Amino acid sequence: MDNIAGSKSSLGWAVNLSVLVLVLVWLFPTVGLFVSSFRTADQISGSGWWQSLFPQEQNLTLRTDELDKAVLKDGLYVLDGDLFNGQKGGKISHWGISSRAIDAYKPGETAELNNGAKLTVQADGKYHLTSTDQMSGRGQRTFVTATTPPEFTLGNYNTVLFSGNATDSMLKAFFNTLTVTIPATIIPIVVAAFAAYALAWMDFRGRALLIAAIVGLLVVPLQLALIPLLRFHLAVGIGKGYLGVWLAHTGFGLPLAIYLLRNYMVGLPRDIIENAKVDGATDFQIFTKIILPLSFPALASFAIFQFLWTWNDLLVAKVFLIDSTGQTTVMTNQIVELLGTRGGNWEILATAAFVSIAVPLMVFFAMQKYLVRGLLAGSVK
Repeated sequence: MDNIAGSKSSLGWAVNLSVLVLVLVWLFPTVGLFVSSFRTADQISGSGWWQSLFPQEQNLTLRTDELDKAVLKDGLYVLDGDLFNGQKGGKISHWGISSRAIDAYKPGETAELNNGAKLTVQADGKYHLTSTDQMSGRGQRTFVTATTPPEFTLGNYNTVLFSGNATDSMLKAFFNTLTVTIPATIIPIVVAAFAAYALAWMDFRGRALLIAAIVGLLVVPLQLALIPLLRFHLAVGIGKGYLGVWLAHTGFGLPLAIYLLRNYMVGLPRDIIENAKVDGATDFQIFTKIILPLSFPALASFAIFQFLWTWNDLLVAKVFLIDSTGQTTVMTNQIVELLGTRGGNWEILATAAFVSIAVPLMVFFAMQKYLVRGLLAGSVK
């Protein structure tokens, strides 16, 4: 009886467990990105995000205070200080004065430096430096291996959002991305809604061919149309600007929008449309007062798809938008710029990536209930 429709399966627990596993698999990367966005570069390179709440053993390169701060005591120049500069540093297990022997000394032992100077480092980072001659310079570089407590910082967000001048900051790129995404989501919805109504409820010659052409356009690769479309945009004077990228996203998104909305509108009750026509309503009145309100789930479903695609897009923005001044740089391109040529700033990458996905996550969770309803549109009469 488990296979009969409407009956409760005995394997329901397996379905629930599978869903839970899938949710966790998708959730872990997002949580990891969020936690890593508050960690320092040393902690990210030394341990995984799941260890962020526990003390970590790290190799650090520290310096004593400026050597010219040493004071003369009993014929020796003495400099006392803290390698961690008063911050929460942790406990040192061993240290050294050369990168090739970072574990040469244990806490409390003394190292012989140049010119007869001596350096003693304690487990808490306190040091005692003595020399018979006047000391000067930046300070003695010291390599320590220390167990450091968990450390979180907002500095990554300050760097990502406000680093550089106004044209370089991620904050400006954030508003540039909104400038691209919002019109590129609204324009295809408006155009596709009119087209879908015509293909669903208006009888005209060639309608079947138009529907077949739209279905065919769904499989046309985006990369195939980039260069011809860019040449056309440059020829008419709308290339490398917001108008050009809006129209590009509109053209690439229209086939899916028309197909999705048309399938939904076809499933609407015919009696409502026919009764409205009998009452003297025009096609425009039927469309605005009946079809649009009833088609809101499908409209919201496509809006989610289009918004997420446009927000995360890099290829179309690179081709149709980026200029030499950087005034129209979007977030996806700004993240690449922040990483630099060697891509070693992992803390910046984590923070910038989380800033980038924050808005799509809010949009998705706010409109997710319409997503399934829109995707199932037209599947059941």
